[in-house]
Amino acid sequence: MANIISKQPDLRLKCLIVDDEENAIDGVVDYLGEIDSLEVVGTCLSAIEAIEVLKKQDIDLMFLDINMPRLTGLELLESMQNPPLTILTTAYSEFALDGFRLNVVDYLLKPYTFQRFFQATQKAIDLYKSRIVWDEKDNGRILDMYIRQGDSFQRLHWNDILYVEAMQNYLKLCLKEKTFVIHQTMVSLEEILPKDHFFRVHNSYLVNVSQIDKINGGRLFVNGSEIPISKHRKEAFLNSVVYKNLISK
Repeated sequence: MANIISKQPDLRLKCLIVDDEENAIDGVVDYLGEIDSLEVVGTCLSAIEAIEVLKKQDIDLMFLDINMPRLTGLELLESMQNPPLTILTTAYSEFALDGFRLNVVDYLLKPYTFQRFFQATQKAIDLYKSRIVWDEKDNGRILDMYIRQGDSFQRLHWNDILYVEAMQNYLKLCLKEKTFVIHQTMVSLEEILPKDHFFRVHNSYLVNVSQIDKINGGRLFVNGSEIPISKHRKEAFLNSVVYKNLISK
């Protein structure tokens, strides 16, 4: 298993708690008071209220209830293009798969112990710390990054990545000759890689557009691999990647 090395290990994560029950919020605040690397900067009693907070303030980690009036926690995540790292806190176990489909850090089933809460927060802290280290820059664009492999560090150039595939809380970086698995969310990696070269064609796939060999219907092909294009992303993909570079009508 490869891990991206940490650049700033001592940062404190700014946390937002979203739950329609005040006693549930108080419980999270109490637990967070025991963890030095996490700081509560806001609490909300609804997802609607959380949207306004997220517009105005940078949040690193969100503790999010699911079953809330008007807008559920899952609906909030689905509405956000770049949500913060999120730990779901809920009394309903049936939404776990939906949560991990949305790349949440963890799924805490109420009532949970401090040990289980601490485990989830450590996972969030590790994910936050596992940022790609910038080696060289070209007008703010990363050229190289490093991933940890045991005691060594593997250097990668971003353009060598053919595509990225999400697997719950892990990602597969697919290159021509090798595949690396890293502990990282798709959202955080998507923020770091150059947006004019990588396109999210599917919830589970981020593609290097310069490596695409062919597009056929709802599929594209990269180095012999067939990748699905989701229906709701297809039009934006064709407009931003294909049509503007189309030389034959």
